[in-house]
Formats: sequence, C-alpha cells, structure tokens
Amino acid sequence: MASVIGNWVAGERVTSEATFEVRHPYDGSLVATACYATDADVERAVAAADAVRREFAATPAHVRAAALDHVTRRLEERAEEVAQLITAENGKPISWARGEVARAVSTFRWGAEEARRFSGELQRLDTDPGGTGRMALVRRVPRGPVLGISPFNFPINLVAHKVAPALAVGAPIVLKPAPKTPLSALVLGELLAETELPTGSWSVLTTSNDKAAELVTDPRLPVVSFTGSGPVGWGIRDAAPRKHVTLELGGNAAVVVDPTWTDLDFAADRIATFAMYQAGQSCISVQRVYAHRDVYDDLAARVVKAVEAQVTGDPKDPATKVGPMIDEAAAARLEEWVGEAVEAGAEVLTGGTRDGATFAPTVLADVPEDAKVSCEEVFGPLLVLAPVGSVDEAFEKVNASRYGLHAGVFTRDLQLAFRAAAELEVGGVIIGDVPSYRADQMPYGGVKESGVGREGVHAAMVDLTQEHVTVLTGIPV
Repeated sequence: MASVIGNWVAGERVTSEATFEVRHPYDGSLVATACYATDADVERAVAAADAVRREFAATPAHVRAAALDHVTRRLEERAEEVAQLITAENGKPISWARGEVARAVSTFRWGAEEARRFSGELQRLDTDPGGTGRMALVRRVPRGPVLGISPFNFPINLVAHKVAPALAVGAPIVLKPAPKTPLSALVLGELLAETELPTGSWSVLTTSNDKAAELVTDPRLPVVSFTGSGPVGWGIRDAAPRKHVTLELGGNAAVVVDPTWTDLDFAADRIATFAMYQAGQSCISVQRVYAHRDVYDDLAARVVKAVEAQVTGDPKDPATKVGPMIDEAAAARLEEWVGEAVEAGAEVLTGGTRDGATFAPTVLADVPEDAKVSCEEVFGPLLVLAPVGSVDEAFEKVNASRYGLHAGVFTRDLQLAFRAAAELEVGGVIIGDVPSYRADQMPYGGVKESGVGREGVHAAMVDLTQEHVTVLTGIPV
C-alpha cells in the first residue's frame, strides 16, 4: 500500500486509518493517499492552540517574522514541486499553478514584513481639560486562536492568506484545507515544522464536514476565517453568532466597457483570459460583460476569437490555459445551467460542451437576466455578453446582482473612473482591466452576499486583532 500523507497536529505529523484518495481531476489518476484527522487529533490541535495563545501572542515580532521568512525561502526553493502538486490535485494548468506559488511566496514575504512593522499608535488625550497629562497607547492584540477554512481553487495561496496573517500577529491557527486539495497545505506544514514557532501555534487538519462543524462552534477558536461557497459561509456565521467571523464568498464579477476605451484587442484578451483561467474557478473571474452598443459587436467578435484561442487539454502541458473543473459533478452542473439558458433563449457563441470534468470555454449572448449563468456564481469557464445603451444602464446591471466582490471598468474617462468607484456596489473596482486583478497585499473582500471582512495581509492582520488601550497618566505630552 502506498504511504499515507498525514496531518499536522500541533506541529507533529500524524496519520490515521481513515484514508481517502486524492485524484487528478483531468484523468482520474491517483495523486496520493491522505487521511482524515481523528477526533483525538482534532482535540489535541485545538487544545494546544488554546494553551499556547498567551505565549504566542507575547512572542517577539522578530521570532514570528523569522519563521515567515523561512517559509518564504523554502516555498520559493520548492516552487516547482508545489506547482506540480497543485496541478495534480486541483487540475489547474501548470502555468497558472506556477503563478499561484509565486503569489504565495509573496504573501508569506508580506507577512514577514508586516510582522515587523505591525505596531500601534500614541494618541494624545489633552484635547479636553480632563485629559491634561494623559496619553493613550493603542495597540492591536490577537482576538484568539483562529480556525482557517480554505477552498480548493487556490490550494496554496488562499492557505497562505489564512496562515501568514495569523502567525504574523501571534494568533494560533488551526487550518482546515479543502478535502479535494489538501496536499499543498500539508506540504506547507513541512515548512512550518522547520521553524521554531511554539508548539500549538499551528496545525493543518483534513477533517470531515461534521467535524468541521464542531470546530466552527468550539469556543476555544473564537475567530473563524472562511473562504468558500456562500451557503456554507453564511451557515458558519449563523452557527457561531458570537464569534468573529470573516467570510470571503462568491461573486459573479462584471466588466463594463465604455466607448472611450479604444484598445478592444486588449480588453477582449483580458476578458477571455480571466473568464477562463483556472477553468473559471475563481470568485473574481469574469462572468458578465456589459459593453456599450457602440463597441459591442466589435468587442463580441474579438472576445469569441480570444476565447477560442484559449488552449484546453492536459493541465500538465505548459501550452494548456484551460484545464478541467474540480470534478465531473461541477462540469455537469455547468452543462445543466447552459442548457437552461439556451432553452430560455440564450445563444451559444462558442463552447457549451462537456467532456468529463472538462467544460469547453463558453461565451453566451442574449441571456435572460434571471438565468443562473447570469445571476448566480458560475464558477466555471463561461462568460455572458450583453449590450447596453449607457453607462447608467451598465452600472445598474452590475449593481442588480446580490453579489458584490469586484468589478472591472474599461474606460479612458477619468470622471467615469471615479464615478465607478463611488457608485458600483462592490468591494473593489479595477479601472482599465478585468475584475480578476488582485494584489495580495491590498485589502480584498466583498459586500452583499460576497461576504464580510477583508483579507490581504495587513487587512487580515487588523481583522484578526482588536484594539487594546493603555492610558498613561501624569506625563508631559
């Protein structure tokens, strides 16, 4: 029998008899055999996190920063190995997997840098007579141990966005990676085990959904940071109303193309690439495109051509740009949604077919606004094109969604750019590009049903901590 890849329980690798297979989404081949954490493993991890929380919060910044520096270096050294692992467990084309590892390296590097400069502020209190001779030292301290739950679509970088900020502020973290893609996170455990972080400050556990539900309600983990589907995320918030819960959920990101944008080839290439990248399995992949009628026909033709140029196939091939979805069930669900849209009057401009877990890059037009492919999160390689008569109409359609993560606006009009930032009901507006752009150091998150709270290393560190005030009395200010 092949060796079983174990979990990391309070910094120690542990296996169990409850094994499961991780298989390649493209061809079903066996990637590895992993195991679920036992009840005893989970209890040990949580108890250790709770026991070390004060010690870890008091750890000098240089110790935490050095550990994150070490992870940064080691992940960079093992970058190709981890990229190949991502492709194997997730089906992500190797070119995109390499990019993800590079981003994770950057995320840990930002964590190390922020750990060194995450301080506080002095606030003078003598603004009123009663505060004469007083000053407040305002610092941020960890809220407590964190339960981090990460999704399958970015199995190393979204793990990094849970782990790096927590370790940077001195908050113990129990990480639960997605069961479909646990291997990258477990490799990260190997790198963390090489550091001198205190025992209990981190664990990586693959658990069943039932056990995850118990972790969500465990009072020893007062913070939950979740990235994944909306129904699960809001269920977590409902189940733990007294906890601090951060939710990074789904979206159906929109693009607006204004007539002032003349480089339609650039816009079409960016739209096609970032609607289809990673088989559309990104919460900020392009899903809806609203182009002014003056440019719609020209843009639509260029988008279809650019989509058809996206190479599909074996994700291990460097030429492949669009690989399989995470499993056949996901692709079948998208096939059903496309069929429903076509029955309702939509036109398939390209794609629309499925082969196992692989769904052909697809462009639809004339889609009813209440069709699932328009109003729900597709999370697959599909985009919807629609003409609009004005910017007002475009913005109205963007805001009509119950989601609000990112939006992209192609315009050369500076006034329109600022108007978009003010009026679009989303967490981030990307001017001159698609909504799929994200720098890992910037605040990232959504409004409405796209979640609550923000990630991005510094923003997440603020989110994981709370203000603590010390008033100094009888001092010269």
